Amino acid sequence: MRTGFTTGACAQAGVKASLEALLAGSFGDSVSVRLPNGKEAQFQIFRKISLRLEGVCGAACSIIKDGGDDPDCTHGAEIEVEVVLDEGGAVAFAAGEGVGKITKPGLSLAVGEPAINPVPRRFMEKEFQNAKKNIEKKFGFQNPGVIIRISIADGVERSKKTLNERLGIVGGLSILGTKGIVVPFSTAAYRSSISQAMDVAKARGLETIVLTTGGQSEGFAMKLYPNIPAEGFIQIGDFTGFSVKEAGKKKFSKIVMAGFLGKFSKLAKGVTQTHAAGSQVDLEFLAAVAKETGSNEKICQEIRSANTARHVGEILEREGNQEFFTSLCRKIIKHIEKLTPHPENIEVLLTNFEGKLVGSAHNHSEGR
Repeated sequence: MRTGFTTGACAQAGVKASLEALLAGSFGDSVSVRLPNGKEAQFQIFRKISLRLEGVCGAACSIIKDGGDDPDCTHGAEIEVEVVLDEGGAVAFAAGEGVGKITKPGLSLAVGEPAINPVPRRFMEKEFQNAKKNIEKKFGFQNPGVIIRISIADGVERSKKTLNERLGIVGGLSILGTKGIVVPFSTAAYRSSISQAMDVAKARGLETIVLTTGGQSEGFAMKLYPNIPAEGFIQIGDFTGFSVKEAGKKKFSKIVMAGFLGKFSKLAKGVTQTHAAGSQVDLEFLAAVAKETGSNEKICQEIRSANTARHVGEILEREGNQEFFTSLCRKIIKHIEKLTPHPENIEVLLTNFEGKLVGSAHNHSEGR
């Protein structure tokens, strides 16, 4: 599958193209940069927005982000970059329209800063440092500095598909990228967002976090734990193993796992990466658990022929076998406790699709 580029790489390319235009007196059609991963990449300039050589020395252009075959919400975004030269030697960053600002501690940037991450900042600054001597010669600055402003016209709308607001990044998208390239369906980006969310929760002083498999299970868990602030709820998708160990590394005292029967049936077998493409719901396993918890052979056969895990849950709720759900939760805890490190206190909550709590377990005497 085709790789793409990060928003940070596009911003870096926009900075270099704008600086080259200032020095040459006009924009080229493309620009080549060395990415954080050490590889060269070429970017087409989409719009040559402005070139001011009298009064204020500045230039602006835009690059279209090509995310390759990765389904990221920033694919196709127009990254606008403006550079304005001044005296003083500083490199300053500003958030234009559609680029967020940091409002909560726990991220890699201070509260109030534009959401332009450290690695992209470093490589944009590097482009300026490479051009600094030529800028001094051409424009007569004694110690030139630069203000770099990044904008994404539809960034606010695109950011609604991200975790930015939960993380305390308001007003738009983040400018991201530690390597400059995007690997299709990359798990690294999702893992990074989970880790960042935990940092925000830790900075908020939370010792208990609730790990959910998605938005719907999170909504149900919030009703079960109304006293935990929003920062304490983290959607981990299929990355249970990574998330439990990350919570252990960050020294949270307790995690609550909340989800539905589909993914939880896999966790109960010890599968901690639960993507549908990587593991299937084992109906035979669920039938065996049902038998262990008192269901007769007729019900077990019905489970073996069920369409989905949800269907299995409906069968067992209908038959009144609540111990089945509790047993699954206990099995999940046993597998989670095998992960190293993990928080000392673990609770598992299993709900149905109406939001009803059908099973729960915890590894210590205290409950919710």
